[in-house]
Amino acid sequence: MMGIKAEPFAFPVKHDELALIVIDMQRDFAEPGGFGASLGNDVSRITRIVPDVKRLIQGFRNAGLPVIHTMECHRPDLSDLPPAKRDRGNPALRIGDEGPMGRILISGEPGTAILPELAPVKGEVVIEKPGKGAFYATDLGTVLQQKGIRQLVFAGVTTEVCVQTTMREANDRGYECLLAEEATESYFPEFKAAAIAMIRAQGAIVGWTAHVDDILESIAHA
Repeated sequence: MMGIKAEPFAFPVKHDELALIVIDMQRDFAEPGGFGASLGNDVSRITRIVPDVKRLIQGFRNAGLPVIHTMECHRPDLSDLPPAKRDRGNPALRIGDEGPMGRILISGEPGTAILPELAPVKGEVVIEKPGKGAFYATDLGTVLQQKGIRQLVFAGVTTEVCVQTTMREANDRGYECLLAEEATESYFPEFKAAAIAMIRAQGAIVGWTAHVDDILESIAHA
């Protein structure tokens, strides 16, 4: 068994059981005028990881390994949006309201779409999730089971919210999880640092973290 150089120790990779999950690289979180910016966040922190996320996606495609994309979004009738979630954030602009890129975080709206540079290609799975974690109210578990996946590499945003939540969900389901450090980001650098520390604490209690170059080097030999 090969290992990917990682923290807190080498990730025991099994290439035939490995997939990449790219979390919520959506226009509403990364572009000026989107939902993230409306909350007062510096969206340039998100766009700066796009080249590394793109390299990671291309590396998995070149190796013939699965790439799965997630999008946080809700039904147009808001039937899957709890009031407790809608009532948080910016009182002037909430999920479901009309924003500069269509209705905010609603399935099918322009702002909900994945950034064009990272767009899925034919055959790649896209999971629309109404929650922070990608397993909640989705068929992600079934997809992974059908593909024989037991190990997951994570990229995307934000590190401390949707990425970490999904990693914790996956960890509880028995998946081995590896976070690509340069391919994830937060609007708050201290939150990213804290999430990384929590993930790999106590002997990889939630998972491992590694650099994109080390992951790419490993999967090039898959």
